[in-house]
Amino acid sequence: PAFVLAALLVHCVFLASLFDIYFSSPLVHGMAPQRVPLPAPARRLVLFVADGLRADALFGLDGSGAPHAPFLRSILENNGSWGISHTRVPTESRPGHVALIAGFYEDVSAVAKGWKENPVQFDSVFNESKYTWSWGSPDILPMFAKGASGDHVYTFCYTAESEDFGAQDAAKLDSWVFDHVEDFFTSSRNNQTLYSALNEEKVVLFLHLLGIDTNGHAHRPNSREYKENIKKVDEGVKEIASMLENFYGNDGKTAFILTSDHGMTDWGSHGAGHPSETLTPLIAWGAGVNYPQRVASQFFEDSFLQEWKLENLKRLDVNQADIAPLMASLIGVPFPLNSVGTLPLDYLNSSAHFKAESMFTNAVQILEQFKVKMTQKKETTLSFLFTPFKPLSDSEQMNFLKKTRLYIQQEKYDEAVSLCKTVINLALEGLSYYHTYDRLFLGLSIAMGFVGWTAYVILVIVKTHTNLAKAAPSHGKESTILLYGFAFVGTIITFFLLIQTCPWTYYIYCLLPVPVWYAVVKEFHVIQNLAANLSSLPVGQSVGFLFVCALGIEILVFSFFYRFALTIGLLVFAGWPVITRLWVQAKTTALTWILLCALLAIFPLMPVVGREPNIPLVITAGLLTLLISCSSLASLCKSKNKYVNKEDLKVHLCQMLSIALSTYVVSSTHSSLQNKQGLPVFNQIISWTTLVASSVLPFLSPTLLFQRLLSVLLSLMAIYLLLSTGYEALFPLVLSALMFVWINMEQEALQHYGLSLKPKLAVFSFSCPTDITQFRQLHLDDVRRSFFFVFFIVTAFFGTGNIASVNSFDPASVYCFLTVFSPFMMGALLVLKVVIPFVLVSCAFEAVQVTTQLSSKSLFLIVLVISDVMALHFFFLVKDYGSWLDIGTSISHYVLVMSLTIFMMLMNGLAQLLTTKRLQLSRKTKHHST
Repeated sequence: PAFVLAALLVHCVFLASLFDIYFSSPLVHGMAPQRVPLPAPARRLVLFVADGLRADALFGLDGSGAPHAPFLRSILENNGSWGISHTRVPTESRPGHVALIAGFYEDVSAVAKGWKENPVQFDSVFNESKYTWSWGSPDILPMFAKGASGDHVYTFCYTAESEDFGAQDAAKLDSWVFDHVEDFFTSSRNNQTLYSALNEEKVVLFLHLLGIDTNGHAHRPNSREYKENIKKVDEGVKEIASMLENFYGNDGKTAFILTSDHGMTDWGSHGAGHPSETLTPLIAWGAGVNYPQRVASQFFEDSFLQEWKLENLKRLDVNQADIAPLMASLIGVPFPLNSVGTLPLDYLNSSAHFKAESMFTNAVQILEQFKVKMTQKKETTLSFLFTPFKPLSDSEQMNFLKKTRLYIQQEKYDEAVSLCKTVINLALEGLSYYHTYDRLFLGLSIAMGFVGWTAYVILVIVKTHTNLAKAAPSHGKESTILLYGFAFVGTIITFFLLIQTCPWTYYIYCLLPVPVWYAVVKEFHVIQNLAANLSSLPVGQSVGFLFVCALGIEILVFSFFYRFALTIGLLVFAGWPVITRLWVQAKTTALTWILLCALLAIFPLMPVVGREPNIPLVITAGLLTLLISCSSLASLCKSKNKYVNKEDLKVHLCQMLSIALSTYVVSSTHSSLQNKQGLPVFNQIISWTTLVASSVLPFLSPTLLFQRLLSVLLSLMAIYLLLSTGYEALFPLVLSALMFVWINMEQEALQHYGLSLKPKLAVFSFSCPTDITQFRQLHLDDVRRSFFFVFFIVTAFFGTGNIASVNSFDPASVYCFLTVFSPFMMGALLVLKVVIPFVLVSCAFEAVQVTTQLSSKSLFLIVLVISDVMALHFFFLVKDYGSWLDIGTSISHYVLVMSLTIFMMLMNGLAQLLTTKRLQLSRKTKHHST
């Protein structure tokens, strides 16, 4: 237990370190607000955010060449400016809105709050405005009101229950917003206080339109519902614009911006960095906004202009965070303090002087953040170790401010603007430089800890589970000197961190390698014995073994990026009985193994799950499971096994019934949702009951090896069917079949190497107390056994899709359980779906451990070494630059492998629980054969 606790602790530290090293919050506080010193072109701003709207869905044309949104099309052709707004990963609603309204890209730590709240307080355009009124979703609006200083941000939300993916028509969410805005303005005429507040300057009206996103999740973006919802939004925007013009007596002082927080994949999800998720539309018109600019030709790497027939209208692309400074300059409020956006001048229809002053304000505002960040870093670093960001030294900053002021006074506006752009880029680089200042130092500490820990685990294996290390006499004096030596190093590190007033987490990362390496050096005699034993082996054999190990681990690492690597691995596995000549003694088992490996190898070549629902395949999987359970029941009854009693038969029949019900529920729910009748309550009750019952039923079945494993399979299959939408329903079946054969193959391998006699698997029980004296020492073949386990675990993860990508989660998987949007509940069910194949592999591995007479600890330690070596690979592959898809993938890979290690410890316990424990319902005495 002490070792397992230490392992858990160390791996939790390694996992947490990623977020401290690569993804701590970039926000700083203490800057002075910066505003443009000239009168603003607009008194008020209307911001429409069409949640989940893709750029091609809005700008594209239908089959007949007509626009999807006629009003907005006419605006960009005749009245305003347009372009594509490039969002960043994660493409979720909350980070998207933070980028739009506060001008910065949220850090990953916000995921812990389901992207609902920011872990750090921040400033926004709404906070800087005089009044903001907002209408829309309860998931988005409250965070901006909550973060505001004072109570000038008002919100009007519908209920959370309205966000139902299974509802008749999600477009009603948008109608609710448009109707409430109109009613609000109508009622304001009878309320003098509200009427005068609405007529103030620096007013923002925010309309958050969630219908398109909800319809996209429920029906996919190419559906009729999604396209009709865009038309509805188009009509709503037209009505609101015309109503506002009338209300304000056509004073020409209203600016309008329409955009989206993120796009959506063709299969109705978002979160990752696919272009369909990161390209969103931006249309601006009204006071202070440029008119359409006609051009003869323009060059972009994509071919959208031709597809959308917009070649002759200038396309002005921006980064999503650039929209916040644009809104601030239009209504003349200070730029949000934490904004990193660059003002897109091409959208402004104002004097060159105004543009230059705006750009100068933008540069000073970003420079302020840079100064605060630099001061913070300077204060917490020893002066002789501090390396400043050279391109923006204090003198350079002063020089820039003077030069720009001079250019503006001399009316050299273009020079002033280009100088400001240069400084903004430098300041952003400098912000990033100080933000990642400690990265190398922390990364090296963690890598030291990683290598030390892996070395320690290898030494533990050699010392306690093999005959390679002889007991060595302990030298009291030497070990005391060693202890004092490492304690001294630890003290120096602590002192060094104390002087620099480092955060408490730095102490953990930097001090962790000290005890780990102390434990390694303490076992010096084991290292000596191991080296002596290895040197006595033929060099070719040692090098060959290490090469095979390295190749195996590289294939596993490769499979995280390319799923087909799993197919190659499985085909190599298929050849295992042939290479080792195992097939000679067990032809049938070997042949089944080869066939099942080949069958499982097909899954990683299939497209990622959830792109296209295929309910008939789910039903087929259900029927196949029923067929398997019937045949196993028949063979049990035929064998007249003394172990079978009526209670066990009842449990088996209950499990068959739950499989049949699950199959029915999937089919009926799918047709009900297709007919827009929502999720039937009866189906929902059955789904949740099955989920609860299936977690209890395996504990009621006998603990005989194959009977208990079959019972676990049937229970998990009932849940998995309810969470399936396509071919993945067949995956656990093929995987389990391969696991059953694997258990048999390992028996043959034991006999082949003459390590033990072959126990009779048919009567083998999990619950028999294991005699510790029967445990054998590790053999080289056990390394292969552990590698098989890790490989099967990774196959269980990636066999049906790359779950490392947020967007491959398909909300349709959980529609049998719930259709109302609930990120945590949906997330929990999707994680359960991922875990089920995992549990099947873990239970099979438990069976392999028990039947091959190995202590679970020894095999588990080898697994730990394999996964730690993989984790160290991914630690160095983590990126926080480049395309957002790369960044998201690199984080999720590292988190996955680290979670895998922590998870495998928990899985090990769960597998033991699932296989050994039994609940007794009846008090009848059981008949055992003697």
